[in-house]
Amino acid sequence: MKLITIHLPETYIKDLDELVDTNYYPNRAEAIRLAVRDMLVAELWEKKRRYVGAM
Repeated sequence: MKLITIHLPETYIKDLDELVDTNYYPNRAEAIRLAVRDMLVAELWEKKRRYVGAM
């Protein structure tokens, strides 16, 4: 894995911390990793799958 740095609004950080504090995610990094994965699946990989399937 590669390390990246991001800037988030304070409200996002507070909400991430709430998810971590309630043990929904083990830490902020894992929550962000899963959010990015879900976004990629929804917005990129699914479109590629449909495009390849249409060929």
